[in-house]
Amino acid sequence: MYKVFVNDRPIIFTSSLKNEENYSLLKIKDIVISNIIKQVKTGKLKGIYLYSENLERDWEQFCDSYNMINAGGGLVYNDNNELLFIYRARKWDLPKGRVHGNEDVKETAIREVEEECGISDVEIKKFLLNTYHFYYHERKLRLKKIYWYLMYSNYSGKLTPLFEEGIKKVKFKNSTQVKAALQNTYANVRSVLDKHYKLQN
Repeated sequence: MYKVFVNDRPIIFTSSLKNEENYSLLKIKDIVISNIIKQVKTGKLKGIYLYSENLERDWEQFCDSYNMINAGGGLVYNDNNELLFIYRARKWDLPKGRVHGNEDVKETAIREVEEECGISDVEIKKFLLNTYHFYYHERKLRLKKIYWYLMYSNYSGKLTPLFEEGIKKVKFKNSTQVKAALQNTYANVRSVLDKHYKLQN
């Protein structure tokens, strides 16, 4: 299964006929994907399952058709078991950014965390998951794949938001503050936190 968010609404590519989230299910061979994206984007569809008899083939074709961009990001905890968030575009988010040149995606993830938050001594502990979402770049709809990593830093200095990237605040949050932040964030961020908490249990 692959899940792509369009304005925080999911398009779910699946090889199963089960409908766990009560969205409509259509066969991918019977639809025009650009029309489905438009309907999800505008809210006409709150979410959709696209059934494929050959999921890997259809998913690869879908990714190729939208020139997928790779990015790396981090869920960073500190010695107080607090989690690092950024505040941008009136939402709490996690630091992330696109791969530059021949950069390894792990290098990207660490660089973006350090640049966006003014933090250092960041190390990767484990891979968490990939998320996918659409965004506009130079008026073109683009698909982004983010590699998310669980990270740790013992940094205790001042956090400095990268204002040039539109980041207004950077903050390590305790469990109560994280719950509040999740009420004003993106679906893919909630997916990262859900994965992290499942691995803890």
